[in-house]
Amino acid sequence: MKAIMVMFDSLNRRMLPPYGGDWTHAPNFARLAERATTFDQCYAGSMPCMPARREMHTGRHNFLHRSWGPLEPFDDSMPELLKQSGVYTHLVSDHPHYWEDGGATYHGRYNTWEFFRGQEGDAWKGQVADPEIPDDLKTMRHALYRQDWVNRQHMDTEERHPQTRTFDAGLEFVRANAAQDRWFVQIETFDPHEPFFSHQRFKDLYPHDYDGPHFDWPDYKRVTETPDQVRHARYEYAALLSMCDHSLGRVLDAMDELGLWADTLLIVCTDHGLLLGEKGWWGKSVQPWYNELVHLPLFQWDPRTRAAGERRGNLVQTIDLAPTLLEFFGLDRPADMQGIPLGSAQTREAGLFGIHGGHVNVTDGRHVYMRAPVSPGNTPLEEHTLMPTHMRGRFSPAELSDISLAEPFTFTKGVRTMRVPGRTFVNAHHFGTLLFDLEQDPGQLAPVTDDDAELRMAGLLVELMRAGDAPPSQFVRLGLPLTGPVTTEHLLVRAQRDQAARAAEELPRPEDYPEGRLSLRTPLTALIGDPVAVEVLRRHVPGLLDSELLQFVRGTPLIDLAAMAGGVLPPDRLRAIATELAEL
Repeated sequence: MKAIMVMFDSLNRRMLPPYGGDWTHAPNFARLAERATTFDQCYAGSMPCMPARREMHTGRHNFLHRSWGPLEPFDDSMPELLKQSGVYTHLVSDHPHYWEDGGATYHGRYNTWEFFRGQEGDAWKGQVADPEIPDDLKTMRHALYRQDWVNRQHMDTEERHPQTRTFDAGLEFVRANAAQDRWFVQIETFDPHEPFFSHQRFKDLYPHDYDGPHFDWPDYKRVTETPDQVRHARYEYAALLSMCDHSLGRVLDAMDELGLWADTLLIVCTDHGLLLGEKGWWGKSVQPWYNELVHLPLFQWDPRTRAAGERRGNLVQTIDLAPTLLEFFGLDRPADMQGIPLGSAQTREAGLFGIHGGHVNVTDGRHVYMRAPVSPGNTPLEEHTLMPTHMRGRFSPAELSDISLAEPFTFTKGVRTMRVPGRTFVNAHHFGTLLFDLEQDPGQLAPVTDDDAELRMAGLLVELMRAGDAPPSQFVRLGLPLTGPVTTEHLLVRAQRDQAARAAEELPRPEDYPEGRLSLRTPLTALIGDPVAVEVLRRHVPGLLDSELLQFVRGTPLIDLAAMAGGVLPPDRLRAIATELAEL
């Protein structure tokens, strides 16, 4: 028995033909759906990238206990369990986060691994001189952005693109080992994650008139671009999605050629989606986790059942991938693994998902309940880890100055974790607690106030949090009971309805505000450099100039900062600032 997992990053379900996508060119996803089982109710769990991968290894959620980080010493890793049981495991990937501080323990769980450089500003090619960068719409011009333009010079053909090289290597492994037994290969590409860099033959699939600035890397923020610019970015994403479809087709061709359908499990999956202007948002992580982000595509071919063209409506999650692979190779699930094999008769009533410090969300397939913090401070928020690293750095001494040891959790195998005060960039309290009825409102455009439905969903949420041994601090942060039943006293949708409505207000366009020598379009650097304008900022946005955030957004106009950080600069405050600046 053999297994292949093809994994994409930020793959949008609704753009794929098997899920109703009728304008994208993705014939191989349609071909896959004819051959495999398509899951209609697959939800993400922990977000974003590395939290999702931790639960794909461990079969349990990450986000209630800690943020982005490596595997922990007490974690059960699916590839490592396979390796220890005589199943050869191999990883090929161009996903750069595996090789940063916050992901550095994942690839070593496989027998062998290969990495292909260049994605999303990967610190790859060294160039002292600044690269040539076209005029574009990106405002967050951090070091990754500069490095990405250095890297692109070395990916000037489709053959040199890291996605192509990743699939080349994955197929090389498959062909070299097709006659062997008991192996698992994970072919994982960072695409179609931003930046949406693809080559011309894929762009040609989406002809359209556009003469605006370069735009293939939206910032994570509210949409402030024109409709033509939004449409162009969506086509750039679609072109990269079509490149992913082409790579998927190469895997399907190899399975045909080598006769692997007879004895090889195939899983095609992703970690989360991406907002491309839907609901007025770009990206992820800075807004609530709407279905465009968490309702995922998932396909499986199981040679034991040979269920071709089947669609399944049971609720599944990414924590189910690890137990699926263990079960396929005849291994028992570790006691701490909470996922369910995809082919199992066992089902779940509800699924939990979220990001550390954000909403804690639950769905039963009919309703989605997004529980916000009960207080504006979003406290208490704690990190529980023995691997104190962020995405691209270690915890600072200041973060570790208030360290303590927590009692063991049920899944830490008797080990106590460090307990450190947590932090978030965006406070989910601003958006309020939200309840959506997907049957009546599949686009999640109109949250409902329904005490009975909220009471039931809050009960499911608490049940799943308790089953996952969530830290007591999470119950306090969310205003939910650590023990005992959820009652009407714990409901929040009605209490937070006004703040949710304010957060949902559309951000006015820049031209709707007064303008003068200085305006909302003026970069923060220039405003800070003006002795009068800086006092306007101090008066209306106290604390901004002293925030660590400032080092990342100094070149950003206020209108774009408002689009990124909901609640910091609401429309009425922006108007007051714009009026005072225009008078200078």
